[in-house]
Amino acid sequence: MSSEAGPGKVSGSRAPSQPPPAASQPFVERRRSANNVARTVRFEMSPSMILTLILVAASLWLLVRLAPILLVLVVALLIVGTLSPAVSWLEARRVRRNLGIAFVFTLVFLAAFLLVTLTIPSLVAQLAALFEREPAFRAGMADYLARFHISAPLADWLRNIKYGAPGSTVGATAFAYSLRIFEIAAYGTSAIFLALYMMIDRDRLRGGLFAVVPRTHHIRLSRVMMNLETIVGAYIRGQVITCLLIGAFTFILLTACGVENAMALSVFAAVADVLPYIGAILSIGPAVIAALGHSPTAAAIVLAAMLAYEEFESRVLVPRIYGRALRLPSSVVLFALMVGGTLMGLLGALLALPVAATIMMLIEELRVDLPGEQEQVADTELRARDDLAEEEYERRTEGVAAEQAAAIAVEMSVDRKFEESHPTEPEVPGNAG
Repeated sequence: MSSEAGPGKVSGSRAPSQPPPAASQPFVERRRSANNVARTVRFEMSPSMILTLILVAASLWLLVRLAPILLVLVVALLIVGTLSPAVSWLEARRVRRNLGIAFVFTLVFLAAFLLVTLTIPSLVAQLAALFEREPAFRAGMADYLARFHISAPLADWLRNIKYGAPGSTVGATAFAYSLRIFEIAAYGTSAIFLALYMMIDRDRLRGGLFAVVPRTHHIRLSRVMMNLETIVGAYIRGQVITCLLIGAFTFILLTACGVENAMALSVFAAVADVLPYIGAILSIGPAVIAALGHSPTAAAIVLAAMLAYEEFESRVLVPRIYGRALRLPSSVVLFALMVGGTLMGLLGALLALPVAATIMMLIEELRVDLPGEQEQVADTELRARDDLAEEEYERRTEGVAAEQAAAIAVEMSVDRKFEESHPTEPEVPGNAG
């Protein structure tokens, strides 16, 4: 007789156990089972992204391959920025532009030719004399340093310096350097002629640049170009002036103290003065060492005079020559010099400061908001003036060709710069007479 379990009753035989529901499983077991499931991650790139990456890689490769050509272009722009103020000055006195360009370039070539012909033969002779007298000069320096206990190890080091025998490497080294000098001369000549053509075709080149830029940005573009010309021109002219001054001062000082090979040492001081801060040490050191070989008194006089001149240059000459063109903090100057010198050597150190000043100018002119910087009332007023200038420019250049529009933009930027540098004072109402 079978008995059925009714509701609320328990049957005699236990039913087989059923697995507990998933909700009652422990959390750790459920997570482990989920992790055991293999997941596949796919990176799918669209054809447009692949094409963009290929174009970027090709552009970087082309940039590396054309680095010398780009360097020629940069040097040409530096020449243009340096000589353009002189041409503009002649234009303001009713001299035709092409005639002014020819006069300025002729004057520069003549000055360079005279400088080379008057200094290079004497410089080569003095360098040869320095190499011939180097063993005797080194021995005298070692004897002088051996008198003091502190500098005695340095004297031993000077005596034990061994130079490798020239052997058969002299010819190969001279040939390699001659090829390098020929290459630099070719690139330099190309940069000069490129700068000449750029100055002659200024209006067409500027019109082509303005044609590819939207007209809503023409005023800002013209102001950036004008500031860039000011920065580059002021820096290069300042470098030329300060280098010539310290070279002349060093030559007169060493000649007056009776130091031999004054021409070679003065040229080295002029070249070293290109580098701020570091150039002072590089220019003073060789001059003092050469004077020490003559007499300790001459060395002391040269050291004191060179230090005084470096202080005069940094405190008086540099602020007056450069003016407000660079406006770089000392930390930015030092960092830019290290980066430029590491990447491109002496030329990189020469270009580092105008590049850094250009970046700072672009941040200021384009109104780039830096992280953590709060917008000031003056920034809001400048933005409003920019908008008004752009509206006026669009009204004045409606239906005008690109070259004429570029000239109008430059004219408006010059007028605005003049207004900013010569602010008009508000009139104070006086008593009516």
